[in-house]
Amino acid sequence: MPRDVEPWNADTPPRAWFRRGALEVARDLLGSYLVRTAPEGVVVVRITEVEAYRGSEDPASHAYRGQTARNATMFGDGGHLYVYRHLGLHACANVAADVEGVGHGVLLRAGEVVEGHDLARRRRTARGVCRTDRDLARGPARLTVAAAITPEMDGTDVGSPGSAVVVVPGEPVPEASVSRGPRVGVAGSGDLGAALPYRLWIAGDPHVSAFRA
Repeated sequence: MPRDVEPWNADTPPRAWFRRGALEVARDLLGSYLVRTAPEGVVVVRITEVEAYRGSEDPASHAYRGQTARNATMFGDGGHLYVYRHLGLHACANVAADVEGVGHGVLLRAGEVVEGHDLARRRRTARGVCRTDRDLARGPARLTVAAAITPEMDGTDVGSPGSAVVVVPGEPVPEASVSRGPRVGVAGSGDLGAALPYRLWIAGDPHVSAFRA
């Protein structure tokens, strides 16, 4: 298929697409494409798994207790990358959702590399073992390594054509193919935060990460 007709070469969505609640944006990010353009090449990841975080209503959210210097992007306009280091080690990429001041966001937990396999593989193997292409972006830290997304990219506008990272909607995923359950690694946020079914993934997709409580 010629590159110019690949689905990820379509237009970015209108700003209103990102200015919805985190659960709505999370649902529509499934099957969408994360397109990362760097000097050494392009890597495209089809998103297969996400987690929604709903600001002051959500004890597991970085935004639960209000805005800080660290989480300021979550409180900005929807459609910007919120990138942070988990435990000071691995970068995690989120897409800010809703309008300015709300503090919603969606964590990109896993995906399938659909373009730029060689580049993604080089990046991953430089940081550790990557046995199969299935594992290139199968997990939040793996995804950011494969796509070369770093905390310095916090605030990047993923809805703006020409950005180093953009989101492009893909073929809609049927509701019957969407699974929901508790998020990973939020047990410390209390019973409510741990129980909320805000992790969404494409059922049966081999590029979804393994669940850990």
